[in-house]
Amino acid sequence: MQLRNFGRTGLQLSVLGFGCGAVGGFMVRGDPAEQERTIARAIDAGVNYFDTAVQYGDGESEKNLGRILQKLRPADVAVGTKVRLQPGDFGGISDAVTASIVGSLSRLQRDRVDIFHLHNPITTSGGGTTLSARQVLEDVVPAFERVRAQGKTRYLGITAVGDTDALRQVIDARAFDSAQIVYNMLNPSAGEDLPPNYPAQDYGRLFDATAAAGVGVVGIRVLAGGALSGSAKRHPIAGPAPAPIGSALSYDADLERARRLLPLLTDGFAASLAEAATRFAISHPAMGTILVGMATPQQFEDALAAVQKGTLPSAALERLSSLQQAFSGEAR
Repeated sequence: MQLRNFGRTGLQLSVLGFGCGAVGGFMVRGDPAEQERTIARAIDAGVNYFDTAVQYGDGESEKNLGRILQKLRPADVAVGTKVRLQPGDFGGISDAVTASIVGSLSRLQRDRVDIFHLHNPITTSGGGTTLSARQVLEDVVPAFERVRAQGKTRYLGITAVGDTDALRQVIDARAFDSAQIVYNMLNPSAGEDLPPNYPAQDYGRLFDATAAAGVGVVGIRVLAGGALSGSAKRHPIAGPAPAPIGSALSYDADLERARRLLPLLTDGFAASLAEAATRFAISHPAMGTILVGMATPQQFEDALAAVQKGTLPSAALERLSSLQQAFSGEAR
């Protein structure tokens, strides 16, 4: 398994991480014995980053990951979790952050996590469940620094969804060590310029900002919530089709555009859309580790096999770019 330097942290993370989210549902609703076997297999294959959150199954993902890691006791794995603040917490962010990480550590059966991410969207003006860049820098950062000083986390991160200008402002402040960034074949804008009138949020080459700030990148929505499998069928334990992030405004539109990328397969660049999407995500040099949601052990094996094939060749990236050009001017 390839290891990549993770920003300025000094961590070396496996290019394939282990996502414990609710979309695939494996670490929330999966069979406990299969969960243990699959995590043991991942560790044996060299995976050393495991990503969870209290929101995944109302703590079930953290409990299951904690149970398994406590039993396996691997020597060198990094664990990340997250806090999502509710509007009622905004008047007492420090207390809410502390309570969240204390609960997470209890469920994970750990004294600390390696990365603690803010899970709220970050917007220009805030409102609802979003936080403004100013709130993040003035209120969240001191609260995060406090739990780091208490030894509850090593590094601080954000989930980089929301308004692009606000995300860049927070990244440029260099208060965070990690950013979880949307990057996939339907929306590559964190890494490159989009064609004109492209139907997706423009993340404005956020990878340039993370590189300049020394912020490590965790690639999220690599399969666009499952749309880049090319199939509408969902496993019984998977969550319902999720709301898209950064790409189309509906899952069906994402799925339709994903299917228009099938020439990558007929041209021989990959055996499946999921393989192409996984290899695309690791092709950008700014990428530290990627998370691929899963519902079954086989889906982990598929992601592992894709990563082991390496990055997409330049000819595949050029073909992808030509296919993406056809999306320009369409309604998002």
